[in-house]
Amino acid sequence: GLDTPAEHVETVVEIHNFLNERAWGEVLKWERRVAQYGDEEPHLARFKGRPGEMSPKARFWMLAGWLLPSRFNTEPPFDRHDWIVRRPRDGTEVRYVIDYYSAPSTLDGDPGFALDVRPALDSFESIQQRVAVGMDDVWEELREKGWGKSERRGTRQTGS
Repeated sequence: GLDTPAEHVETVVEIHNFLNERAWGEVLKWERRVAQYGDEEPHLARFKGRPGEMSPKARFWMLAGWLLPSRFNTEPPFDRHDWIVRRPRDGTEVRYVIDYYSAPSTLDGDPGFALDVRPALDSFESIQQRVAVGMDDVWEELREKGWGKSERRGTRQTGS
């Protein structure tokens, strides 16, 4: 990697730890969707940093940004990790892909970051999870727009 000046090492370590904690929290959200009652929390079995490799999803969004720059971001992720998580219940290992993006600074002037954390499309279960979460987002957006609400909602019609 790049040499970090000594006066910046502490800040870089803080940011690194902050991003790892956020990524782990996102992994746990995915894992809670498939957890069974009484399951122990999964743990990180191993990981691989892949800063020079863009995930297929990141490549897709880069293409979208190139085609429609006013609608989509054109900045690639600055880092990528693959984390392998082991579920204690049965020893199943699940690979998660994490794309790290720069984002606008916070109101305090601190650097901003966005993470895209999701199970890799390595298994039928991961595909199911990704589709289910995607559909949850679609249904939530439709509910927010009032889709499916009747103008006469709450009124009862009675027969004669």
